Amino acid sequence: MVLRWYQSKLAKRPLLTQAVTTAVLFGAGDTLAQQAVERKGFRNQDVARTGRMVLYGGCVFGPAATKWYGFLQKRINLRSHNATIAARVAADQTVFATINLGVFLSSMALMEGSDPKAKLEKSYFQGLKANWAIWPAVQAINFKFVPLEHRVLIVNIVSLGWNCFLSYLNSSK
Repeated sequence: MVLRWYQSKLAKRPLLTQAVTTAVLFGAGDTLAQQAVERKGFRNQDVARTGRMVLYGGCVFGPAATKWYGFLQKRINLRSHNATIAARVAADQTVFATINLGVFLSSMALMEGSDPKAKLEKSYFQGLKANWAIWPAVQAINFKFVPLEHRVLIVNIVSLGWNCFLSYLNSSK
């Protein structure tokens, strides 16, 4: 029933649906980071931090990922299906992942009122190494088995844990 409702929203307004879904799951990832990893307790939940994650997920990552996956689907098509998947993963990890991590850390720094350059120097390469340990395999499976309209959703589901890590990485002193 929920999947049918989601499918109908996705068919009518794909960008908006994926942006809202991403916003919710980015917020959930941050809450998971604060409650399960940092063990802050709900009274000490940093609501502004969660709000920043929701804003980034809904306004930046969701729309960007939706357009990016459409671009990959349209522009990277080789003779072999497996070569196409490998080329899409390579493009995703060398272009999108590297840029997105920089934009994420920089925008979080700006919203927090701190120095983006310092945040990038402190966290970028640690985050990128963690990204490359997880996401190439996830994206290979995503590009091989998941229809285009559901790829952002799959990334968002896997991102519950990833966003928990990103939120922790961003907030670590």
